[in-house]
Amino acid sequence: EETELPVIYVITPTYRRLVQLAELTQLAQTLSQVPSVHWIVVEDSEELSSGVTHLLQRFDAIPHTHLHGRMPELFRVNASSTPYTSRPRGASNRNRALHWIRQNVQSGVVYFADDDNTYDLRLFHEMRHTRKVSMWPVGLIGIYGVSSPVVDPDTGHVKEFFDGWVGDRTYAVDMASFAINVQLLHQNPDAVMPYRAGYQEDLFLKSLNLTLEDIEPRANNCTQVLHYSK
Repeated sequence: EETELPVIYVITPTYRRLVQLAELTQLAQTLSQVPSVHWIVVEDSEELSSGVTHLLQRFDAIPHTHLHGRMPELFRVNASSTPYTSRPRGASNRNRALHWIRQNVQSGVVYFADDDNTYDLRLFHEMRHTRKVSMWPVGLIGIYGVSSPVVDPDTGHVKEFFDGWVGDRTYAVDMASFAINVQLLHQNPDAVMPYRAGYQEDLFLKSLNLTLEDIEPRANNCTQVLHYSK
């Protein structure tokens, strides 16, 4: 029964731009085919926009929550000279959604899904029963065209990460390459997305006090690509 499935809370940060509604429409059409899902759309703005509001009303078959969480002015000071990609994009949106989940949800799975990516429907089946944190590869990203956890065939555990830029990150993964159990948020109430470009995933996962052994490899032991970045 669909009602017995754990709910997947899909967090989507978004901001106003020419393709915003087109990309949200694409994601909405994907989520409309996923059972037991709750879509949390968070705008980087001081108020909810009529465009996104109308879009969500059009897809009212998808349970959803519409929020706004503007990036603090501290990180917008050099907006004219600082490239958008070097700012901590989506951190304020995601933190607003995490706060809502902690206030309103006790069980289920949390997934961060950007509005400009492509998602295979099988991915949601893979993450549905995440006990702590599950991970999988991401395609069309970085200099190698893929980013992925590497699974030790002898132990079945993740042993390292394959990515175009590992740097000094413990968890060299993309934002959409993992899902977490809601209980982890309650067990780690101080876990938030940091305002540090390039390190949001790594520092957030570290704040959940995980170990490599806690990671549940999905997508056939991280050998299948079910999500594509842009």
